Order: sequence, then structure tokens, then C-alpha cells
Amino acid sequence: MAKSVYKIIELVGTSEVSWEEAAKNAVELAGKSLKNLRIAEVVKLDMKVDDGKVTAYRARVNLSFKYEPHE
Repeated sequence: MAKSVYKIIELVGTSEVSWEEAAKNAVELAGKSLKNLRIAEVVKLDMKVDDGKVTAYRARVNLSFKYEPHE
């Protein structure tokens, strides 16, 4: 079996619509610059509140991708 190493980073996505969209925004934006994305795990959800009203949803996401060292 081939040896593999994965790096995990933490991202926070935001959305005015939902937590699901917030998480999706984080992963899809990261996917534009990172290759070989593997797993996204939502680890925390919260909301931004202004004047007693929810104004944004936030999703903290751990995202893993295959680490490929420069040769």
C-alpha cells in the first residue's frame, strides 16, 4: 500500500442564508487553490447577531487534503 500524508486546515465559512451554505462556501473557495481535497468536517456552528437579529451563519470546517512535498 502506498504511503500517504494528509494536511488538515481549519477554515471559517460565512453565509447570510444558512450554515450549510457557509460550510459549502469555505470548501469551494479553498478548492480553487488547494488540490486533492479529501474530507471536510464541520466542527462548530455559530451565528453573528446584530441588534438581536441573526445577520450571518458561520461554519468552522476542518478540511484535509493530500500533502505532496515539492521535489
